Amino acid sequence: MTEIKAFNRWSMEGIRVEDSGLQPFITLQPKIVPKTGARYAGSKFHKSRTFIVERLINKLMVPGHKSKKHFKTSYHMTGKAQTAYTIVEDAFKLIEKTTKENPIKVFVKALENAAQREEIVTIEYGGARYPKAVECSPQRRVDLALRYMAQGAYHKTFNTKKSIVNSLADEIVNAYRLSSASNAIAKKLEIERQSDSSR
Repeated sequence: MTEIKAFNRWSMEGIRVEDSGLQPFITLQPKIVPKTGARYAGSKFHKSRTFIVERLINKLMVPGHKSKKHFKTSYHMTGKAQTAYTIVEDAFKLIEKTTKENPIKVFVKALENAAQREEIVTIEYGGARYPKAVECSPQRRVDLALRYMAQGAYHKTFNTKKSIVNSLADEIVNAYRLSSASNAIAKKLEIERQSDSSR
């Protein structure tokens, strides 16, 4: 049987999610063209059964939203699936060239590294508001890591000559190496530090 490869280029053989909590929520079933066209948008939890690279492409299509404000926009790219697809493919080629490893493996490990374990909610008690640390659900951990990667990549390209392909590749490689130069890793450390202090 012919092996299906991601982008018809990279094999998924040997790639696995080591974090047992995230295993059901990171799908590693490869697709040559990772695009379902949101057929399952109304199905609860179905996005977790979508190929993880497609979820990254979807996040890149609307990177501007931050705290319910259109913080930064990607202008000409917003909502264009083909452009997002090309960006991710080119970024993976760059990651392969930089790390000499399978870029899907690098991306999956970066996602695991960037997935925060805790977050903060505000509780009201006697008219006063207090921050309280709560555990983050596995699906939300993946969602937040993808969002912070997309936002971090666009933040680094905003009003600069650096291309989105280079920025996205750098963001993923830095997260893979657990470097705080990655926006996703920096956000994770900041939120977990705040959670620790409000326990």
